[in-house]
Amino acid sequence: MAIVQIGVIGNGSISSLHLNAYKNNPDANIYAVCDLNEERARAAADKYGAEKVYTDYRELLADPNIDAVSICTWNNTHAEISIAAVQAGKHVLVEKPLCRTVEEALNVQRAVEESGKILQVGFVRRYDTNAQLLKSLADQGEFGDIYYAKATAIRRLGNPGGWFSDIERSGGGPLIDIGVHVIDLSWYMMGRPKPVSVSANTYRKLGNRANIQNLSFYKAADYDASKNTIEDMANALIRFENGASLLVDVSFTLHAKKDEMFVRLYGDKGGMEIDPETVIVSEKNNTIVNIHPQTDHKGFHFESAFQNEIDHFIGNIQNGTSPISPVADGVEVMKMLCGIYESAAKGEEVKL
Repeated sequence: MAIVQIGVIGNGSISSLHLNAYKNNPDANIYAVCDLNEERARAAADKYGAEKVYTDYRELLADPNIDAVSICTWNNTHAEISIAAVQAGKHVLVEKPLCRTVEEALNVQRAVEESGKILQVGFVRRYDTNAQLLKSLADQGEFGDIYYAKATAIRRLGNPGGWFSDIERSGGGPLIDIGVHVIDLSWYMMGRPKPVSVSANTYRKLGNRANIQNLSFYKAADYDASKNTIEDMANALIRFENGASLLVDVSFTLHAKKDEMFVRLYGDKGGMEIDPETVIVSEKNNTIVNIHPQTDHKGFHFESAFQNEIDHFIGNIQNGTSPISPVADGVEVMKMLCGIYESAAKGEEVKL
């Protein structure tokens, strides 16, 4: 099959995971890169052997040699660039979240359906080998009816600042940045039931805690401690049409003794834990057993999951198949995220 010619739009930190994975895929060629910062774009081009460098994504999309793009830009540009890309005849892998609002998500979905092109949402947690193992077991009925899930993504000190803490560019804080991962993963494992209502809270109590010393954390390239317009923390109960529910809490900063990340799901035949390590809970001979699958990684492994995600994208393009994280799923996740913010703002449960 023909080599897929790739353009990567946005050359910030997350793009390196895309670029490395494309470089490792024999059916992909990194043809072009694009960033508002020309120096950063040229550095990426030099490192990964891209033939073309752009500072305007529209010029990149006009290049007829490009078959597909990865969109690794600020959240407030995801919808605009995704729509322009499919209308220009390009396949799209867009980083999570799909966009910032349900309206934007529906506009993207409409454009994708009209174009006939593939849009794969970057829900990378779905592509982890352990996640796919558990999903196959769930699909085979190993856990029975999965009716309850708990998901936590707590950082005690971890507001990256910069565009992450600017609600105009990000669309929100820890909920839309790291919460989206655990919400999507839980929902995916539950069989993607239709969400019907949300009851939620968000808090702005601690700020970005730039005063803290002796404990380092990741900072965005445009970090500015004076700017922070997002929530510190969010929690929510999401109800689904089939009666199942998901309890979630996330934070960038919280007076907690340590960071925590876990995803746990419970069915009427068994349960599973995805984070911090993969565990299957079952019954054998009237005895409860905890099963630890023997896989290369106990828990989520970033690099291999991104490689699987990119390989899946390239395979879909070459074979005309649909991604396991399609635009429709991006729309449903945006409904849940926006529902959480709406419920918190109103102080009451909202229907989706």
